[in-house]
Amino acid sequence: MLNNGIQFCTSSTTDELYQIIELQSQNFTESISFSEKEKEGFVTVKHDIKLLKRMQTKEPHIMAKYDSKVVGYALSMHPDFEEEIEILKPMFHKIKSLLTGADSFLVMGQICIDKSYRKQGLFKGLYNKMKQEFSSSYNCLITEVASSNQRSLNAHYAVGFKDLLIYEADSVTWHLIKWDW
Repeated sequence: MLNNGIQFCTSSTTDELYQIIELQSQNFTESISFSEKEKEGFVTVKHDIKLLKRMQTKEPHIMAKYDSKVVGYALSMHPDFEEEIEILKPMFHKIKSLLTGADSFLVMGQICIDKSYRKQGLFKGLYNKMKQEFSSSYNCLITEVASSNQRSLNAHYAVGFKDLLIYEADSVTWHLIKWDW
C-alpha cells in the first residue's frame, strides 16, 4: 500500500473485471483525441469479460485499488492465449522465434491507470506487484508498445524493460520489450 491509500492486489471478482473494462474503454485509442494520446498514452486492445475471466483463471491480473475502486491494472496474459487476440498474434510469433526453450515468460497484456491517479507511482507499483506475484514461476515479463505511444514506452524503459525487437505489423511499429526477473 502507498501512503495515498492505494493498494496493489490480484483480481478475483467479476466486478473488478468489469471495472477494468470500464477503465480500458476510457483510454482506448479510438476513444481519445490525438493530443491526449500523445500526452497521456493509450490502450490498443479491448477485452471482453469472458476473455478476462479465462485469462484470470490461468494467472490473476494485477490491480491498483483505492477503496473498492480499480484505479489501475496490468493484465496477465499466459502464452496459452497467444491465438485469442488478432492484433497480438504477431507479437507471440516474434516471442517464440526469439526466446529459447529455457525462457519461461508471462506477457503483460495491457497496463492502464485512471487519469486522476497518474504520476503517483502506480505504474511502477503495478509492475513491482507483478514481479512479486510471478517471478518465482517465470524468468521474464514481455510486452509490446507501439512506437507512437512514447509516454508508455519511456515508462516501461524506466521500470527496466529492454528492447528485444522493433518490428512492423499492420502498419504499426512495435517495440517488443522484455523485463528480466
